[in-house]
This record gives sequence, structure tokens and C-alpha cells, in this order.
Amino acid sequence: MVPTGPEDRWSAGPFSGDLRDGMVWGRGAADMKGAIACFVAAAARHLDKGPPGGSLSLLITGDEEGPAINGTRKLLQWLAERGEKLDACITGEPTNPETLGEMIKIGRRGSLNAVLTVRGTQGHSAYPHLADNAAHRLVAMLDALIADPLDEGSAHFQPSSVQVTGIESGGEATNIIPGSASAAFNVRFNDVHNSDSLPALLRSRLDAAAGGAGYALEVTVTGESFYTPPGPLSDLVGDAVEQVTGRRPALSTTGGTSDSRFIKDFCPVLDFGLVGQTMHKADERVAVADIESLTAIYEAVLERFLGR
Repeated sequence: MVPTGPEDRWSAGPFSGDLRDGMVWGRGAADMKGAIACFVAAAARHLDKGPPGGSLSLLITGDEEGPAINGTRKLLQWLAERGEKLDACITGEPTNPETLGEMIKIGRRGSLNAVLTVRGTQGHSAYPHLADNAAHRLVAMLDALIADPLDEGSAHFQPSSVQVTGIESGGEATNIIPGSASAAFNVRFNDVHNSDSLPALLRSRLDAAAGGAGYALEVTVTGESFYTPPGPLSDLVGDAVEQVTGRRPALSTTGGTSDSRFIKDFCPVLDFGLVGQTMHKADERVAVADIESLTAIYEAVLERFLGR
């Protein structure tokens, strides 16, 4: 679940679903309840025309924005245990930067979350020679992680990115040198790395910066990078997008993660949904015209894929 943030930053209630100025307003409108609604409507229209030429399923789960333990991953395991086979999947993530029809995602970078904790010796700020400032050590170690790029990118992916997301060093009083300091950081990594090689690279940089001092690094990888080469599925969806919008979407691997990182082990998968300009923001919203167009795109996909 994506928190709404302070409700006074919203021009209407975050779950109001207001229709205003040609937009639907509310948390999830763009990311990605809007796309779910579009696919439901597209499926209903397809079925109204007669029996489909194959089976159709909507996999709607929670936990994608969290640790991703109890959502799509377990559902896929359940399907495998039942002998269910998936031929193809579209994940309705908001893939378009500015205009509907711009972009299909055929791959995603992996994501690593880490907490770095450094120990020192607490002391009085007026007597630094009697202490060992853990915050200073932490800053030096973080600099070792971010000063030089992890890589230069690859054939299908942009360079990997290290982003510090939080720093904590006590702060009980202004005249105390902290004896412990920690930082959280996230790495969005390309196919140069994996969940084994990347932590080893990070530790090698931290070891060099630590100078023998102790530290702890807790690492969680929530998804590997993956790339689905262009093929029948991306061609089919691209044709449907062009039919409705007149635009031929670019095939990209930019952006964040999605549950496609699990689905790709079961069938060809790509991401295509609404415009992502306001996702995770206050006043999240999506154009009604885009909802109508995305529904038409999904319906065109079903016609091409399932036929009659």
C-alpha cells in the first residue's frame, strides 16, 4: 500500500474518486487501480461479443509495494502447484512518462535494500581525541558507495543507481559525538549484477573505506533484473497501442520494479498502463480520456490474442 501522506495536501479526499477537470482523482488512480478498471472493462466488452478463444485471468494481489512475500509470488506458486500454465501476461503499471502510448516496459532493473551500521566510541564534541565519531565513519563509507558509478550500464539497461534513503546517528544532544550511526540505501541494478555479485561489490567498497573498523551490512534483494527480448507479445501490444493512439510505443527497461519480476519466470510478460506523472503523489490523478483509450487498447489486445 502507498501511504496517502498528509490529507491536507490533497485537494479532495485521497480515496474520494472525484471526477473533476476531466480527471479521476485519488490514490491508485494512476498506479495502478486505473489500469485494473480498464482491463476489467475491456474483458467485459470482449465477452459481450461472444465466447473467447481461450482463457482469461486477472491476477489482482497486494504486497507489490511492500516486501513482495504474500502477493503475486505466492499466487504464482499456487498456480504452478495446480498445473496451471500462463501463455502471456500484461502488468498494468503506469509505464508512460507523459502521454498514453509512449512506452512499453519489457524489462526492469533489480532492487536491493540495505542498512549500513557503523560503530564508534561516544564522547564529548569538545574532546574528539577521546572519541571515535561513528557519523564521520558512516559518511566516508557512504561516499565510497556513491563516489564512483557501479557500472556504465549495459546493452538493455541504464547504469545502476545507489540512493541513500535515510541516515540516523542519535542526535540526543548537540555536544555528543555519536557512538553508532546507520544509513539505509537502495540500489536499482541492471543485468551487470545479480543478488550474489552486487552485495560482494558493495562490501568490497565498504571494506576499503572502513580501514579495518567494524560495520554491519544487512541486505535484502526484492527482485533481480530481467529483460524480455522483443517478440510476439510486445509486437501485439505495440500494434494495439498504435491502433488506438496512433503512436508506436518505445520498448524500455527504465523505472522501478513491478511484479513482472516474478511473472517472467512463468511466461512472457510486459508492463503497459497509464501515465505515471502523479503516481505516489498527493492529488494522484489520471485523465478520463486516457482511461477510455487504455480500455480500448486492452480490448484490442484481447481481440488479437484470444480471437473467437
